[in-house]
Amino acid sequence: MLELNQVVQEIESADTLDALEALRVRLLGKAGEITALLKTLGGMSPEQRQSEGPKIQALREGATAAIAARKAALEGAALEARLAGETIDLSLPAPATPRGSVHPISQVMDELAEVFADLGFAVATGPEIEDDWHNFTALNMPESHPARAMHDTFYFPDKDGQGRDMLLRTHTSPVQIRAMLDQGAPIRVIAPGRVYRSDSDATHTPMFHQIEGLVIDKGIHLGHLKWTLETFLKAYFERDDIVLRLRPSYFPFTEPSVEVDVGYAFEGGRRVVGGSGDAPGHAWMEVLGSGMVNRHVIAAAGLDPDEWQGFAFGTGVDRLAMLKYGMDDLRAFFDGDVRWLSHYGFSALDVPTLSGGVGTPA
Repeated sequence: MLELNQVVQEIESADTLDALEALRVRLLGKAGEITALLKTLGGMSPEQRQSEGPKIQALREGATAAIAARKAALEGAALEARLAGETIDLSLPAPATPRGSVHPISQVMDELAEVFADLGFAVATGPEIEDDWHNFTALNMPESHPARAMHDTFYFPDKDGQGRDMLLRTHTSPVQIRAMLDQGAPIRVIAPGRVYRSDSDATHTPMFHQIEGLVIDKGIHLGHLKWTLETFLKAYFERDDIVLRLRPSYFPFTEPSVEVDVGYAFEGGRRVVGGSGDAPGHAWMEVLGSGMVNRHVIAAAGLDPDEWQGFAFGTGVDRLAMLKYGMDDLRAFFDGDVRWLSHYGFSALDVPTLSGGVGTPA
């Protein structure tokens, strides 16, 4: 019969994991030597089993423990050897690793929030799945109003609990209604976010980003609007030569309404905002829609239009990003092309600040 000391010595002399596994199979496998000894217990007399059984069981347990200990020792030695061979020379430059970037839309959203925070505006948010009343009716667009046809709206088949149509919001203006209903007046907020319209080409996508602003107070007039927009655009484009042109227009939720143009010129094959659009080599480009808040909108928000006045404005965040950073196709914003993101993206450390500059490309 095998001796435990002999078995343990043989196990401890195994110098590789493969040799140890072969030894385990020889001793404890289905046809192993110790397994064969265990099978002989069935043919022994009670007296023999009482005598030989403990010895065979001790042999199996000893061999099992010795194999486990030797395996742990061999694996530990292999790990130490591998770690010793994987040392890093810290004096060498760090290897190049892929890095993410902040999307230009996210960066511009932060830039706009920083600019308007300095002007005393708070950020307001609202649902992207909106009801018909907040999105249209409260903004002076009843069901028969022709302005609804301009928005190419995505409607849902179901109505809300009050029987109102549900839709993907076509602008962030309903956030202004909700803010006035919740906070009353005076109020000064911006409403950035995603909006949805059925349109798609190089300068339009079914989902895009808007930022709208609202000021409601006493004694507000069109001069306050012009100063606010001029200050905003100068801070955003980081230029003092921004020149605005206000043109009469029509929006159902403002009266009077004005569209805002800025002067620009082509430099290096792209539009660069700055200077008067009437200067040689310059032209005008529309960037904003704005106006004095319509009396009906103020009343719909539960305020007295004889006591409170205000102005509102809105612009596309995507368009502002394209103008500032020289992008020529809006669809690339949503393609997820790593090369485009690497070129136009921003570092996570490029946090917009007015003192350090609201836009510094990565």
